[in-house]
Amino acid sequence: MFGATAKQWREAHPDLKGNIRDYATINELICLSNMENLNAVFIEQGMTQSERLVKLNRIAIHQMSVLESGCDGRKLLK
Repeated sequence: MFGATAKQWREAHPDLKGNIRDYATINELICLSNMENLNAVFIEQGMTQSERLVKLNRIAIHQMSVLESGCDGRKLLK
């Protein structure tokens, strides 16, 4: 979701307190919340971890694209 693991983020930002979510944009937090909910649904459906990762990655890319630019060219949450 953020292009780095939590550990990688902490190592790259030793001067910042808290965790990566504390510095996320509202769009990233919306997308992350959606991914957490979808992951729970996929687990319940018996999907493997590797299948979930691929599917969630594809969905996250699409959702961030929609949140950042909007489906019809207007800005939704910027």
